[in-house]
Amino acid sequence: MAIELTPLPLPASADPSKFVDFGREVKGVNPGDLTPDQFAEIYDALYKHSALLFRNVTLTPEQQYALTKEFDLEAESYGHGNNKTQSTNKSILHPDLKTIPRVPQVQLIGNGTVTDHEGLATAALKHPSHKTFHKTVVSEEDEAKGYTRFYRWHIDAALYDYNPPRVTTLYGITVPEGDSQTVRYDDGTGDELRVPLGTTAFVSGKTIFEILPPELKSLAVRTSVRYAPHPYVWMSRARAMPTGLGIENEGLELPVEELPAWEQSKVETLPMLWKNPVTKGLHFQVHPCGAQELIVKALPEGAAREGALYPDGAHIKDLGQVRALLYKMQRPAIAPSLVYPHDWREKDLVLFHNRGVLHTVVGAFKPDQVRAFHQCNLAASDVPVGPTEEDVAKWA
Repeated sequence: MAIELTPLPLPASADPSKFVDFGREVKGVNPGDLTPDQFAEIYDALYKHSALLFRNVTLTPEQQYALTKEFDLEAESYGHGNNKTQSTNKSILHPDLKTIPRVPQVQLIGNGTVTDHEGLATAALKHPSHKTFHKTVVSEEDEAKGYTRFYRWHIDAALYDYNPPRVTTLYGITVPEGDSQTVRYDDGTGDELRVPLGTTAFVSGKTIFEILPPELKSLAVRTSVRYAPHPYVWMSRARAMPTGLGIENEGLELPVEELPAWEQSKVETLPMLWKNPVTKGLHFQVHPCGAQELIVKALPEGAAREGALYPDGAHIKDLGQVRALLYKMQRPAIAPSLVYPHDWREKDLVLFHNRGVLHTVVGAFKPDQVRAFHQCNLAASDVPVGPTEEDVAKWA
């Protein structure tokens, strides 16, 4: 049977014109046992469509790791370092991940108590909730009515020492049923989005860039982002905006002297736009919570200067300015019409281009609602490629 690709079912809230290329369900192939030719098709499809869904898949941790590694044969370590998040207790990721002992590149995530699972006698899982991370929260009364929020829009990446993974695989083992919820943006826009319980929401980095006005496209193609050292520890006392798209600027980040030992050479400075290795398109890929500085190149010779931002280049170190600018650039792309909230079923495998999308956990579970997923991503063997000189000439 040949591999078949069909469009993902979009919610009524989505603008179909913005999802022409995004997302495909893959049929006719076992992702845990691909031939070289089949993998070549999957590889091509992933980079063209950003997210692939396989339904009703039986997948061992070993198979999931092997599939993830096939996209980067030189990669070996989990994206944050094998067991790293468990040894860094101050990291905001520490409570969310439990390592599968025999395959440390695969993490168990979810909610509730899971017993006798892949070498783990007992694992107490906690679904990340906006109530532990946002400055303001949905009231208990409104939560009882089904209101919730996006947790944290992000890229799967350590953003210090380890290169951002190329792909992430998410495998739904136990998926609790429950009523859908309504995401409130709570940012004064009145935006809301109806989502399935416990969805993972995605937005396209390609779309983020495409919908920018010309002056912000010019800025994006010239800018690099410097991340804080040990960013998940650095931000551990800070609190997020109600959209989950970045940190409130309250000066609560840990000072450098309180961070774990770090080296300047391991601090990551990455392009704001990452080039797709298959389509050669540009994806706006910034983790807004960990960003600390922006480095802007001057306009190329001959570029129009009228209306241009930072035409002579800039090094923006003021955290408030950094965050305000990133929010201005990214917020339009999480509008309800541009979000794909996946409706999880048991044995769903979702494979996504981690260098081409932003995603977030959504919603909240009750303590007795058990959810168990396997997640795998691998610190890449290379650094994301940014815009070429031709790209800068075209967009600046």
